Amino acid sequence: MMLESISLAKALTRAKYDEELPGLQVRMHELHWLCFEKRLPVILCFEGWDAAGKGGAIKRITQTLDPRGYTVIPIAAPQGEEKRQHYLWRFWKHVPKAGHITIFDRTWYGRVMVERVEGFCREEDWKRAFREINEFERSITNFGTVICKFWLHISKEEQLKRFKERAKDVFRTYKLTDEDWRNRDKWDAYSKAINEMVERTSTSYSPWTVVEANDKYFARIKTLRTVVEAVEKALDERNVSKELRDKDKRLAKLARG
Repeated sequence: MMLESISLAKALTRAKYDEELPGLQVRMHELHWLCFEKRLPVILCFEGWDAAGKGGAIKRITQTLDPRGYTVIPIAAPQGEEKRQHYLWRFWKHVPKAGHITIFDRTWYGRVMVERVEGFCREEDWKRAFREINEFERSITNFGTVICKFWLHISKEEQLKRFKERAKDVFRTYKLTDEDWRNRDKWDAYSKAINEMVERTSTSYSPWTVVEANDKYFARIKTLRTVVEAVEKALDERNVSKELRDKDKRLAKLARG
C-alpha cells in the first residue's frame, strides 16, 4: 500500500464527533477493566508525520482509563546507556505485564525511519531491522499481547498549515522545533522509508492501521474504534479458548469414567 494513494478527504463534523466519542470512551473504560481481569496485555504504537495529531489521539484513548493500569512512553533520541545497548532494549523494558496497557508515542520504528533517513545507523543495520522488528512483535504477540500500530497520515500542505498555527499559538509554540522543519525538507526520503516500513512490517499478528489524519476528529474516532475492536476481538478469543479447554477437560473426565 502506497501512502500517496490514500484519500485524506475523510472527515467528521464536530456534531458527529461529539456524538461518537463518549460511547467509545465508555467502552474503552469497560475494556480496560476486562483486560485487567482477564490478564490481557495491550500495546498501542503511534507513529506519524510531525503535527499529525498523535498526542490528541492518545489523549482521547486514555481520558477514561484508570491511570494505575496504563503507561504512556514518549520516545526521543536514545541517551546514555541506551546508546550502548541493542536498539530494542529500551522498548523491552516497557513491554506491559499481563492486564496492563502501554502506549508508545513513537516506537522502535525509528530504526527504519529517522535513523535510516538521517544516517544514524548503517544501511545493513536498518535493513536487518525489518526482520528483527517482526520477530520482536511476534514474540510479544505469542505471549498473548494485543498490538495496535497506527501511522497518522497527513498531507504536506496540512502539515505546513499546522506548523504555522503552532508558531502563532503561545501555548503550543514549544511543539515546533528546528528539527521539525528539517524533517519536512526530507519529506520524499521519509515517504520512501515509511512506505517500505508499512509494507514489510504489517503482519497478520501485528498489522498497521493507516489513519487519515487531515481531519483530527476523524483520526481520533478511527484510532479509538480500532483499539476497541482489537481488544474486544482478543477478549472474545480468550473466552472461546477457555470454553474449549473446559469442554475438553469435561470430555476427558467423562472418558475416564
